[in-house]
Amino acid sequence: MKLTVFGATGGIGQEIVRQALEAGHEVTAVVRDPARLPVTGERLEVFRADLGDPAAVRPAVAGRDAVLSGLGARRRADAGVATRLTRTVLDAMEAEGVRRLLVVSAAPVGPEPEGAGLLDRAVRGAVSAVLKDVYTDLRAMEAELARSATDWTAVRPPQLQDKPLTGRYRTVIGGFPPKGRFAGRADVAHAMLAMTEDAGTVKQGVGVAY
Repeated sequence: MKLTVFGATGGIGQEIVRQALEAGHEVTAVVRDPARLPVTGERLEVFRADLGDPAAVRPAVAGRDAVLSGLGARRRADAGVATRLTRTVLDAMEAEGVRRLLVVSAAPVGPEPEGAGLLDRAVRGAVSAVLKDVYTDLRAMEAELARSATDWTAVRPPQLQDKPLTGRYRTVIGGFPPKGRFAGRADVAHAMLAMTEDAGTVKQGVGVAY
């Protein structure tokens, strides 16, 4: 497949690029600073662009089979970037007629897991309170997706970890895995690549966790 990856220098973005190349895909990684992307490969194109301008990123998405995005706030002070930058991606995709889009959101944006206990609800509530602005941003981002003409999927992991790819995780379309408190960035990337051709995840939020 021909894939474009936004947020390619982030933890999940780098894993998407690396795993996609290993799987034999052609990858265009959209970055502001190419020096921050340590991944290399014959099938990799590094595309430098200002994400404030949809016209500037249209060449990066033109003719692609799917677009995957790890864009989002890396700290509370960055709240708002997910919606703003995703809107740029959506505008570019719609201008080029590219439909498939997968983005990283977060577990608290979706529904509570079925059968969630007091501890799980308490932890979820505490995290949501601390990161209120970040999750408000992600909810707004998902609203932009829902209004778009794209075949989108919002992947919603819980607390992220830096650990090797396991390929062993749970996914719930339209919900969240019970007692799923952690997910490795490499496994979230793996899940996103697996969902790229999964029609059942189109226009859905998907919870991913161990």
